[in-house]
Amino acid sequence: MDSFATLIKNRRSTRKFTDQLLSPEQVEMILKAALMAPASKRKNPWQFVVVEDQEMLKKLAGCKPAGSSFLEGCALAVVVMANVMESDVWVEDASIASIYMQLQAEDLGLGSCWCQIRNRQTEDDTDANVYVRNLLNIPYQLEVLSIIGFGYKDQERKPFDETHLQWEKIHLGTFKMPEETNEA
Repeated sequence: MDSFATLIKNRRSTRKFTDQLLSPEQVEMILKAALMAPASKRKNPWQFVVVEDQEMLKKLAGCKPAGSSFLEGCALAVVVMANVMESDVWVEDASIASIYMQLQAEDLGLGSCWCQIRNRQTEDDTDANVYVRNLLNIPYQLEVLSIIGFGYKDQERKPFDETHLQWEKIHLGTFKMPEETNEA
């Protein structure tokens, strides 16, 4: 990428991937990005399960009734979890690690998409976290936040259209309701 501004403008969720596998170097770079992510008090409560097996990817795609089917077609999925006994801000720490991986993937010209697991259910109302934990033998003290799917993009999406930026959600100095700013 030319710059970070270009990177974040071009990074869009990819839900359709080609059959091409990632190289070991690409996988290593994505995982390095996760391991370099900042964490509160540098506790690093996150853990990651790397999944490339197509049968397991198909099973992971069944973690929710909607918004997870893309996992079946990705080349790589990283299950992002954290130890809730190590940090009270594990959600934030694991979220930052997740987006670091996604930004690294975009920088490599790869696509990615976030699949929310925390506070979601499977089609039969099983907790999605429990479903994934059972599939991957994840211990009880680890909570699954997300699964990030990666692969080569099957189609390019247009960069983010800056005319859609919601500048009205930016407040200077103090929070003001929209009608308050019109009166001033």
